[in-house]
Amino acid sequence: MKTIFKTVLLSSIMAGSVNAQDYATTLEPWNAGLQTTSIWQYKPSINAPYGIYGDNIHSILPKSESVYSISVSPTFGLRVWDGGEVYFTPEMFSTKMMSEMTGFGGFPNGENQRGGSEKPKSYIAKLFFRQTWNLDGDYTTVASEAGQLAGSVSSQRIVLTIGQMALPDIFDNNKYSHNPRTQFMNWSLMSGGGYDYAADIRGYNQGVTLEYYNYEWVYRIGRFKEPTIPNGLELDLHFLTHYGDQIEVEHEHTIASQTGKIRALVFRDKMQMGSYADALTLGQTSSEIPDQTLVRKENTKSGYVIGLEQALSNDVGVFGRYSWCDGKTEMYSFAEIDESLSGGISIQGEKWERKDDTFGIAIALNDLSKIHREYLAQGGLDFIIGDGKINYHQEQILETYYSVRINKNIWTSLDYQHIVNPAYNSDRGPVNIYGIRLHMEF
Repeated sequence: MKTIFKTVLLSSIMAGSVNAQDYATTLEPWNAGLQTTSIWQYKPSINAPYGIYGDNIHSILPKSESVYSISVSPTFGLRVWDGGEVYFTPEMFSTKMMSEMTGFGGFPNGENQRGGSEKPKSYIAKLFFRQTWNLDGDYTTVASEAGQLAGSVSSQRIVLTIGQMALPDIFDNNKYSHNPRTQFMNWSLMSGGGYDYAADIRGYNQGVTLEYYNYEWVYRIGRFKEPTIPNGLELDLHFLTHYGDQIEVEHEHTIASQTGKIRALVFRDKMQMGSYADALTLGQTSSEIPDQTLVRKENTKSGYVIGLEQALSNDVGVFGRYSWCDGKTEMYSFAEIDESLSGGISIQGEKWERKDDTFGIAIALNDLSKIHREYLAQGGLDFIIGDGKINYHQEQILETYYSVRINKNIWTSLDYQHIVNPAYNSDRGPVNIYGIRLHMEF
C-alpha cells in the first residue's frame, strides 16, 4: 500500500499536479521497524575488603559475574495530517543485572533498567505526538527511521512533542556518544553524568517539549513528570507542583569545513526527596546511621550540562561534556553523580577499508558534592551506592569499543571498561568489564 502511495505521488509530480516540496513533505505516510539489542558482560572478581553485598550494603559483588540484557522494540510511525505525526514503541526487556545494579556511580550498561528481571517484561516505552510547523528557509530532507518519518523540514521551524518518550532523545543528544545500543555503554558517557533528568525506573517519561529551530540555532524547553518516589515506576500526577524542567540552547557551526555543535542545558527538578544535610542531622540526633529516605520533603535540585561535538574529518569526530548538579539532595532518576567531565573520539573504519565499522574510546571523571561524601562516610546509603563507609576518591572510567557492521541490519561490538574507585571508594576495585553487544535493526 505504501509503495502504491509513493508511486502515485511520483507520477503526480512528473505530471505537474504536485510540486516537489509537497512530495518531500508527504513522502512517507507511515513506517514500521524493529530493533533488538543484546549485551553480555563479564566482570572478574575484585578487591572488596568490606561492605559485602547482602548486608544492606550497595556494593559491587566481589566475586566474578556474567550478566546480560536483552531489549526488543517494535516501532511505528503514522502521519495524521500535515506536520502531525504519532509514534508508538512497545518494548520487551530482560536482564540479569551486575551486582543487582549497585556499586557504580556510572553504571556500565546503559540498556539496563532498575527493577529489571530475568523474566521478560513488556510495556509501552513511547507513545507521543509531534507537530512540526515549517516557517521559512531552505528545506532539508530527513530519512525514515525509528521516531522519524521521511520528509523534509525547513531551517526555521517550531516543533511540539507531547506524550510518553525518552527525554534524552531530545535533550543532550550528542552525535558521537548518546546511544548505548550502538555507541558507548557507560551511563557517564551516554548523557551528562550530573544531569538527573526526569524518568521512571525504565528510563521513560511523560511530558511536553517545545523546540524552535532558527537556522544554526535551536532553543528547547521541556517539562516532564517525576516518579512518585526516587527510581519509581509510577509517575506523579501533580504536574504543576512536582516536575523536571530543562532549557537547552544549541548552536551548529563549521570549522575548517567540518560541522560541530555546542549545547548548554540547565535543569531544575522539584519533588519530595531527602537532603543529605537533614539525614546527617537526624542521624546525629538519634545516634543512627543517616538515612535520606526518612527526611523526604519538598526540595529542588538544579544543575547544568555543557556539551560539544565536532567532526575533525569525514570519518573522525570528538565529543565532550561537563555536567554539574548542586548535590544537596538524593539522586532521583539517573546516575549517582554530582559532577562529571567526559570526552572521547569516534573513528569510522574508512582508512582500513571498513567504512561502516566504528572505533571509540572515551573517559569519564565523576565526583560527588562535599555533603554527599560526608553522608556516605557516615554509613549512609544511596539507591545504588554506599559501602557502609568510604575512602573517597574520584571515580574514573575508561571505555573503548569496536563495532563491526556485519550486513545492512546487523552490528556486533566488543567493549571494554576499566573503572577505578567504583562508587568513589578507593578501597574497592579496580573493576574490569568485558562486553559483547549484538544490535539488529529492521
